[in-house]
Amino acid sequence: MVSERIVQLSVAIAPELLKGIGMTIDDYVIDVLMRDLVGHDRQPTSFLIYLWLTFETARRRRERIEISYQTVADAIGVSKSAAQSGIQWLVKRKLLEVSKTSPTAVPSYRVLRRWRG
Repeated sequence: MVSERIVQLSVAIAPELLKGIGMTIDDYVIDVLMRDLVGHDRQPTSFLIYLWLTFETARRRRERIEISYQTVADAIGVSKSAAQSGIQWLVKRKLLEVSKTSPTAVPSYRVLRRWRG
């Protein structure tokens, strides 16, 4: 099944990506969020976007980053519309905050970690 392969790949790759910037990933992300988004919600793209945005904000050492839907899509290997849908799902689940200065502006993202309190 494709979503199972994505999960296996994410679990295998994420620690290696994060090691290079001295970042660890919360156990909650792998133990709970991954199963919730991929298994229950059937939104593997949302999980990959969440992982990638978490990594990218840490790499840039910023709380918020401005990045286009196309850049997100290219980074994780999906279509632009899949990236838009995945981002919308994360916003709906309150795992991502998005703001724009105008309707056509590049979105600004802030990864939310509600489990931290």
